[in-house]
Amino acid sequence: MHKRLLFITNGHGEIAIADRIAREVRALDGDIAIDHLPLVGDSRSAIMREVGPRRMMPSGGLLAMGNLRNIARDVSSGLLVLTYAQRRFLKRVRGDYARVVAIGDVFALLMGLAVRAPLTYVGTAKSVRVAPYGFFERRALRRADEVFVRDEPTAARLREQGVEAKAPGNVIVDLFDGDDDSRADAAAHGFVPVLAVFPGSRQSSYLDARFLLEVVRRAGGDRPHLGAVISIAPLLDPGTFVAGFREDGWDVDQLADARMPFALRRNGRVFARAWTGSIGPLLARAQVVMGQAGTANEAAAAAGVPVVAFERNRDRKTTWYRMRQHGLLGDALAVLPGDPAQAAAGLNELLDDAPRRAMMGALGRERMGAPGGAHAIACEIARRLR
Repeated sequence: MHKRLLFITNGHGEIAIADRIAREVRALDGDIAIDHLPLVGDSRSAIMREVGPRRMMPSGGLLAMGNLRNIARDVSSGLLVLTYAQRRFLKRVRGDYARVVAIGDVFALLMGLAVRAPLTYVGTAKSVRVAPYGFFERRALRRADEVFVRDEPTAARLREQGVEAKAPGNVIVDLFDGDDDSRADAAAHGFVPVLAVFPGSRQSSYLDARFLLEVVRRAGGDRPHLGAVISIAPLLDPGTFVAGFREDGWDVDQLADARMPFALRRNGRVFARAWTGSIGPLLARAQVVMGQAGTANEAAAAAGVPVVAFERNRDRKTTWYRMRQHGLLGDALAVLPGDPAQAAAGLNELLDDAPRRAMMGALGRERMGAPGGAHAIACEIARRLR
């Protein structure tokens, strides 16, 4: 049988997970051709060839929990037309793939079934710790011939309910494991403590970054060497971040370094530098992560770095999303108020409390588990292709 594999993802974090598993698959068997249909957004993968209709949506795929505002914005931007086109594409490629790997929520699995090929499902978000798989979701899972979920308690519950699920490890733990870049030393130079700022990978990240940098500025009032490294996600535009920061009164130094494109100053003091590389090197250097992100926040917890998120009331996203993330990470994640002054005070309290930070780091590692999940899943995929 031909060895051609199709990944289907339903979210920005899921794209990173697909890329990580794909790298492991390619290492096991260089003859496997790997394609990728991102149902949400786009990606730049050196391993997977992008196929099918793709378009960025305003929500970035954040449609769960009845978020009617995001649903309405996406529908008005052509979500239904895009989904129909993607479904038609998947029907057209029937017979082209030896296996489909659906990554994300059950919607990705349902879309993947249109290919009528053996299907591996990798669940990334659902957990008995916060939101177990429901009756209709379990019916869908039974249509996959292989099911992987993020933790063993969730797998055990599914097995009790008639779904043969496995949990060899949470792939998020593997995303940045052992990934270092000495150029991050320059990004963090002179900062004590070092904060890693993860505004996320959706369009809302531009506004979230402005809020996070205001918190950094206020927290640094009594800390003359505190500084932050801002992670710029691959599909976001550094120039748009710069324009927003200038509106807020920051002095911006454009740097001749694609990996570190700009620095932010106030009254001559450098408070932050931008970073466009992998977040792994930042996690190796940061004392605290300030994150409005999803997967990146969980990767930070897996690396043992305390994570701080903020309850902003711009829309319903932060309320349900942070609730879900706190359920997954427990006290490894601190959720602070969305008021900049209160947020800065809470951040400084955490920076002054080394025992609490150590406890948060240990809890994060415990909640996220050990590395190795990506390799284990890739081994099963390669074995079934053989």
